[in-house]
Amino acid sequence: MNEQLILNVSPRPQTGRSASRRVRKANQIPAILYGKHSDPQTLAVDAPEFTRLLKAVAGRALIIELKGVGQDGHALGFLQEVQRDPITDRFLHVDFQEVKSDEKVEVNVAVLVVGECYGVKTEGGVLETAIHTVRVRCLPKDLPAVVEVDVTELRAGDSIKVANLKAIPGVEFRDAPGQPVVSCIEPEEEPAAATPAAGAAAPAAAAKK
Repeated sequence: MNEQLILNVSPRPQTGRSASRRVRKANQIPAILYGKHSDPQTLAVDAPEFTRLLKAVAGRALIIELKGVGQDGHALGFLQEVQRDPITDRFLHVDFQEVKSDEKVEVNVAVLVVGECYGVKTEGGVLETAIHTVRVRCLPKDLPAVVEVDVTELRAGDSIKVANLKAIPGVEFRDAPGQPVVSCIEPEEEPAAATPAAGAAAPAAAAKK
């Protein structure tokens, strides 16, 4: 399995706004773990520990071992959604999606553009990212943290589509094969200088002194 993080969680038997406020007042974050094989489980997560975890995740698709939940005292999941207060930026709620080690999951994985684009460097093109995540299906052990897209050979006017992505063992791309991921836009042509029309009058001569 790729890099795996650990997060301690605790059951949260009480739900509702008042209960959530009490959890946040105790410097914890209300959370939920849901999956297709079990009922949703309400949890509480230590806010400082979750902050460290979020920094470690850094936008990557990583499996997280949740300790303190599940029949065996732990469960596997990944971050599905993090809600924050738009004014204070304080964490309001966290959603985890449970996964099974022997069962394939579908996950949106961030696109990471690598390399120096030929079309930008040599042809004056502009690099444009059409989508920032791609949908993949795989076992948790095969889940890539990011999907790298090498643009080194990309020329102006060309695109790298989902069908052109480098194969990853055990991973199936679920987006449409023709979906552009990264494109190199051709430079705009400079407008031609205006020329006087045939038969147009010549500029008036300078006045004699």
